[in-house]
Amino acid sequence: MFNLILFGPPGSGKGTQASRIAEKYNMAHISTGEIFRREIKNGTELGQRVKNIIEKGDLVPDILLIDILRSALEIDAKPGGVIFDGFPRTLPQAADLDILMIDLKQKVNLVLALEVNEEEVVKRLLIRAQQEGRKDDTEEVIRNRMAVYHKQTSPLIQYYEKQGKYKSIRGMGTIDEIFNGICQVIDKARG
Repeated sequence: MFNLILFGPPGSGKGTQASRIAEKYNMAHISTGEIFRREIKNGTELGQRVKNIIEKGDLVPDILLIDILRSALEIDAKPGGVIFDGFPRTLPQAADLDILMIDLKQKVNLVLALEVNEEEVVKRLLIRAQQEGRKDDTEEVIRNRMAVYHKQTSPLIQYYEKQGKYKSIRGMGTIDEIFNGICQVIDKARG
């Protein structure tokens, strides 16, 4: 199995690209954001807890994320592997994911980062907020999420570079251009 993390700031196109990658390579697409939105929509206890956290632009506690991921990995397994979309976001989450993967006798093979500048991210998320009626995508919350991203998530680059798994991809351009660049890197990493 080939397991991949798709990394990048909110609004970088992770969800769009992860769906396309999952389809092309027969991988399970595990998106913490989608799991959270589903729980919120269904009005579950988890959904209420997550909603309060997300609306402030904060991150969901790691212990809760790992439990959710373990369950998703057991339920959604596919022969091509897994693509993680939106996780990990911090060094402790990356370490927890490594432990979880070892428990499941697997590993993360590749980490791809979509590089998009902050003004483009804000523009994309404000458009998405209007189109989808997402209350968590106000400009203030978006900028807070970007600050959280830069403070807590950027160190992951060094973590995965040291493991020889990190590759950066330009996240600007058409969806197809970005996807083609991603596929070239995946195909090379898969051998």
